[in-house]
Amino acid sequence: MPAETLDFEEPIAVLMKEIEALSMLPKTDARQSEIDSLKRRIDSIRGDLYRHLTPWQRVQVARHSNRPGLEDFIQRIFPNFVEIHGDRRFADDHAIMTGFAEYRGEPVLLVGHVKGRDTKEKIFRNFGYARPEGYRKALRAMKLAEKFDRPIVVFVDTPAAYPGIESEERGVAEAIAVNLREMMMLETPVIVIVSGEGGSGGALGIAIGDRILMQEFAIYSVIPPEGCAALVWRDSGKKAEAAEALKLTAPDLLGFKIIDEIISEPAGGAHTDHDAAARNVDTALGRALDEVRALDTQTRLNHRYDKFRNMGRLGFEFVEEL
Repeated sequence: MPAETLDFEEPIAVLMKEIEALSMLPKTDARQSEIDSLKRRIDSIRGDLYRHLTPWQRVQVARHSNRPGLEDFIQRIFPNFVEIHGDRRFADDHAIMTGFAEYRGEPVLLVGHVKGRDTKEKIFRNFGYARPEGYRKALRAMKLAEKFDRPIVVFVDTPAAYPGIESEERGVAEAIAVNLREMMMLETPVIVIVSGEGGSGGALGIAIGDRILMQEFAIYSVIPPEGCAALVWRDSGKKAEAAEALKLTAPDLLGFKIIDEIISEPAGGAHTDHDAAARNVDTALGRALDEVRALDTQTRLNHRYDKFRNMGRLGFEFVEEL
């Protein structure tokens, strides 16, 4: 179990402290039986909590510090990973990782955001906020994958693109716009998995694909709830209301056909069991990749184009739903 619990998991945190206290005492059959009973209660409470999460609680789960990211999935699903560095223009952006690996014995290209775990790594990865060179690096690698007919698998997990002055100076908006155009025309299969936060253009800059999959407790939105609350209500404290209004959860987005499939997570979220989460991702990814690869190139491109063009027709229905 993770050491960190979220605000709404207070009942679980109390039981976990009891287990920790009992574990420090001499081991007996009676004490072990009590620990096992507490663990069963935790599983029951956690299952009930996660069946009724509010949108804001889902945001908290998506941002959990122990949530599995690209590097965790590489370790469990994609052997023989060889990283590609640099955009050949300015620098190597550490917030986006790219490289070739194997998936079920076949070569694929991996592209994804990386947030980092501890403070040192988070600073190195810029907390997952990618700069223009990150998007240009991603596109360079994707073009390489297209040249050698390698499928592309994208993992999205970022609050947003980096908003700093230097990012603007180097053309972050242009870099994202070019990626949107070029990814729409890539002739190789592209599968996108929203694994954590899918924030704004920072997410969309690498999220054009034939299939958009989303983990059960991930989020995908044009703006973070705090930013939305500050703009709409002039009060960032209304983040829970903003999360509800943004329709950023996987069930909402599946209903609006923004995504194609929800990948189930272990009870209590992916952060509680990385191995089980990876197995679920593996199953969904394998199925989606088989479906997409079965199509000829022109049919695949037509479907990809139609998929994203049809999203713009949801405006009226979306307003009605609100």
